[in-house]
Amino acid sequence: MQYVLTINQRDSREVGDLVPELIRELRHLPTVVPFQRSVGDELQGVVESASTAVDAALRAIRFRRWHVGIGVGGVLPPVPESILDADGFGLVYARRAVNRAQKTGERIPLAVEGPDAEIAGEAEAVLRLLGHLVYTRTDAEWKVLDLMTPGARGQQKLIAQELGISTQAVSKAVLRSHWMEEWATRPAAARLLDLAHGPAVLPPAALAY
Repeated sequence: MQYVLTINQRDSREVGDLVPELIRELRHLPTVVPFQRSVGDELQGVVESASTAVDAALRAIRFRRWHVGIGVGGVLPPVPESILDADGFGLVYARRAVNRAQKTGERIPLAVEGPDAEIAGEAEAVLRLLGHLVYTRTDAEWKVLDLMTPGARGQQKLIAQELGISTQAVSKAVLRSHWMEEWATRPAAARLLDLAHGPAVLPPAALAY
C-alpha cells in the first residue's frame, strides 16, 4: 500500500518560501519517493506506511503554515526518483484532498481522499482531531515534547534535568498537550488510512477456486 502527500504553503507571500525547511523536517521519514518540491510553494512525497503518512501530516500541521492532502493510493511502476515523473491514482486523490484542505477556513487544513470515500472521511476526521492537538501546542510544550520518546518509561525526570525545570513542569506540559492521547490515537488514524484503500481485490487465479 502507498500514500501520496501533497502539501502546499498557506502564506508564502507573507513569510517567504518555506518548502526547503519542511523538506528538511521530513527527510528522515522512510519514503517510496522522497519529499521534494513539485511546483511553486508545494511539495509532494510518496510513503509506503500509513503510520508514516500520519507522521508526515502531523509534522506539517505543527508549523501552522501548510495545507495537507493525503491521497490513499500509490504511483505506477516503475517508481521514479522525481515526483514530477510519477503517475497514479494516489496523486489524483492527493490533489483532490489538498484542494479541499485549502477551503477548510478556520478548521485544521487537512483532508484525505481515497477509493473508499466513507472510510477516507473517517480517517480525515480523526486526523483533524489529532491535528488540532498538534496545532494548538505552545513553544514551551514543544520544548518538552521534542525530547519525549513514545513508550519510554522514566524519561520525564531526565527531560526536566536537561531543560532545567521541575519534573512537575514536564508532567504538566505532557498533560496539557495531550501527548499521550495523540500517540494512543495515531494507530487508529493509520488503520483507517489502510482501510480507505477499499476491499482487497483477489487475483484471477484465486477466484478460480
